[in-house]
Amino acid sequence: MGDERLGAVCRAVRLRRRLTQGDVGVRARVSRSTVSRLERGHLGTMSVDAIRAIGAVLEVRLDLVPHWRGGDLDRLMNARHSALHESVAGWFAAQCPDWIPVPEVSFSIYGERGIVDVLAWHAATRTLLVIELKTELVDVQEMLGTLDRKRRLARQIGLERDWAPRNVGVWLVMAASDMNRRRAAGHELTLRAALPQDGRAIRAWLRRPVGPIAAFSFFANARPGNGIRQLGGARRVRRRVGPVKRA
Repeated sequence: MGDERLGAVCRAVRLRRRLTQGDVGVRARVSRSTVSRLERGHLGTMSVDAIRAIGAVLEVRLDLVPHWRGGDLDRLMNARHSALHESVAGWFAAQCPDWIPVPEVSFSIYGERGIVDVLAWHAATRTLLVIELKTELVDVQEMLGTLDRKRRLARQIGLERDWAPRNVGVWLVMAASDMNRRRAAGHELTLRAALPQDGRAIRAWLRRPVGPIAAFSFFANARPGNGIRQLGGARRVRRRVGPVKRA
């Protein structure tokens, strides 16, 4: 959210609640002039604590979310992303020997640049699968926009590797955690509209890829140093007793 938009939102909520800038300042323990600066979008001289205090008074939730090169920030910062890579690669080797998964495929096509986490090729059916790996669900719209861009460019990306795909599928793989499941549940309609198939569907499709697919599922136990892997669906959470079995 831009500085000016944030200020406009806070002002609109304050007026709706019939509060003065002084009222908000007293409750947030900041000066009236500080509230005024926020509403005018002058955030450069304000501390994050002051902004959040004002937001809390107005019941406006403020999330400080860093962004860098689309969805590449978690790849840079999070060791769990590497662990998720290893888990998915191991799962493909054990369960899908007919597929050729290639990690970290970079592309630059007509000025559009990025990295496909895993690009998988099924030669017998000339099917290409774009796999996006996510350790945390943060910005759903940006994530789906990035994935859609990679799907749109997938044929050209494949041709650069001498793969001429007849069909292109996409699969969003999310690290399984309670937080990710809660966030996914809060965006279920949006996620399912873009990615209608679940873990069971993608497993069946990988065994016999016919036509395109757009799937979303969770991948459990993708932690650094953890060799146990499990591919799960996105709609149900099953509580297990005892060792977790492979998918």
